[in-house]
Amino acid sequence: MHAFDVLGDPVRRRILELLADGEQTSGEVCAVIREEFGISQPAVSQHLKVLREHGFATVRPDGTRRLYSVDHEPLRDVDEWLGRFRRFWTPHLDALGTELARGKRERRLKNSDEHQGRSDS
Repeated sequence: MHAFDVLGDPVRRRILELLADGEQTSGEVCAVIREEFGISQPAVSQHLKVLREHGFATVRPDGTRRLYSVDHEPLRDVDEWLGRFRRFWTPHLDALGTELARGKRERRLKNSDEHQGRSDS
């Protein structure tokens, strides 16, 4: 299975998002996924297994619990592949950043002028 086949599933993407916030037990992951997607615990376990088998997640036993975390190495490969396409959106994001900064500056100047006007009264 290719990395994008693994990541193409919304449940697996959500599991990775949860794990990106830090190590979680399988029970914690299952509770969130069952609530959000309405799927069974065995189905969530299958998604965790796919992530584990394809290197996106690691698991370690902690007593009777199993703690899952993100393995960043396959994500680096995905990021590297996406790197060839960044030129299509990076200039747009840079331009958006410039416009946001300009808007903040204009609001700050306007607020400063309004504040200055009140203190002159």
